[in-house]
Amino acid sequence: MRPLPLLTLWLRGFSQVFLQPAPLFGLLCLALIGACAPALLPGALLGAIAGPACASLLRYRADDIDAGLYGYNAVLIGMLLPLKFAWSPALVILVLLASIASVLLQHLLLNASRHRRGLPPYTLAFVLLGWSLQPLGHWLGLGAAAPGAGLLNLPLPAFLEATSRAFGQVIFLDAPLAGALIFLGLLLGAPRAATWALFGAVMVLPVAVFAGIPQGDVQSGLLGMNSALAALALALRSPSLIAPAAGAVLALLLQRAMVTLGIPFMTSPFIFACLLVILGERLLRPASRRAPLPNS
Repeated sequence: MRPLPLLTLWLRGFSQVFLQPAPLFGLLCLALIGACAPALLPGALLGAIAGPACASLLRYRADDIDAGLYGYNAVLIGMLLPLKFAWSPALVILVLLASIASVLLQHLLLNASRHRRGLPPYTLAFVLLGWSLQPLGHWLGLGAAAPGAGLLNLPLPAFLEATSRAFGQVIFLDAPLAGALIFLGLLLGAPRAATWALFGAVMVLPVAVFAGIPQGDVQSGLLGMNSALAALALALRSPSLIAPAAGAVLALLLQRAMVTLGIPFMTSPFIFACLLVILGERLLRPASRRAPLPNS
């Protein structure tokens, strides 16, 4: 394969984290990871390369591979593991094995979705692997990762900081400016969906004030991350106004419930909120298409 298509393929693994097939947006994400979290960059690159390579060797659908559908879960898991554990030969092997596992799991999820008209898998493979691999890393005795410093850690006003961080936290970036650049990249590629994502990130702020959520949780951007993703995904899926708004609210409620129960949430509230909204639409659609009753 020529270098340019191969590079495009790898970059789509980054862009599809935000449900975008655009290689230039993937390049922006890659550059921001390198600038803001250089310790996570090797894992992200390993995932971006190993995921599509494994899918190609297994002769999975070429259009899925080209779209980056076998890259984004591997990218996320390749960043999560070095976020938790220090780099070592054992961690490199674990990242590679996890990337392969993400491809196998994604293939099963995609097939189930298509053959049974099922629900989109989103980042479910990443979440399931993240829940299992973190305890495995502790069991293997992997050392804890040291906090790393990167560029672009410039402060923004409090309101903008919390909102922009919601976008950066999707790829584990805590730098407000990085989140703002990600939002701008989304706005250029998908203006309507990006606007809804902004709604998802902003709507959690007044809710947090009324609910008494600690300010640190709000400022970190983690509170708005899943709401922004849910609104983005559902706005890309349909022109409905209700679906992305409902998804954003559901994601916030699910995330707070998981925090209360002590469950690592990652991107699971985004997934479950989207699936609940899609199932609700399917239940309501037949009723809306029934023939109207005759006038009495």
